[in-house]
Amino acid sequence: MRILVVDDELDIREFVQYNLVKEGYEVACATNGREAVAMASDFRPHLILMDMMMPEMDGREACRILRANPETAKTMIIFLSAVCEEESLVGCYEVGADDYITKPVSMRVLCSRVAAINKRIKGADLMATMPNSARLVEERHSYISAENEEVRLAVKEFEILRLLLSEPRIFTREEIFEVVWGNGVVVGSRTLDVHIRHLRSKIGDNHILTCKGVGFRYEE
Repeated sequence: MRILVVDDELDIREFVQYNLVKEGYEVACATNGREAVAMASDFRPHLILMDMMMPEMDGREACRILRANPETAKTMIIFLSAVCEEESLVGCYEVGADDYITKPVSMRVLCSRVAAINKRIKGADLMATMPNSARLVEERHSYISAENEEVRLAVKEFEILRLLLSEPRIFTREEIFEVVWGNGVVVGSRTLDVHIRHLRSKIGDNHILTCKGVGFRYEE
């Protein structure tokens, strides 16, 4: 798997690159968002690990440009940043990031996350059958409707939808937070609302229903 590491701090670039190369990945580095956008077309990374605050062009602007380019629109993008306020997290997902890891980066956590992504990329397309022939494609993090239209989803969007489809019932906000974000991870309620709003815009407003004061459920 090819990985592009984007950070304006040399020691962080070298540290992350060294550890990922040791794990067997092909790794290239860029020093800012502008350089990352230019390199992505030639290097064609499967995954971009990108700092959020950088000179010349920050990570969020670079992410917007990468998502607008058909060649890189489906590339996995994970932000690495010391900024962990809820507004910043929401902003990352709004520009199309797939996930977010806070600094200082734990290489054990990062390598585990990268290994999981690599497994999805290399694996065969395993489809989860859903009502009326709609389905999920794990490796592409996409939703294929009953009309056979495929829509790409961000990582957390995909995980939320997979949970909602796992049982024909209402899932509380607490259940969604626990399954999708994990125990001990503090996530603001607005973050979930943003993900639900994005899901509805992608798969249709009528599929994810809000049960006021309780949670959400999927309806075909």
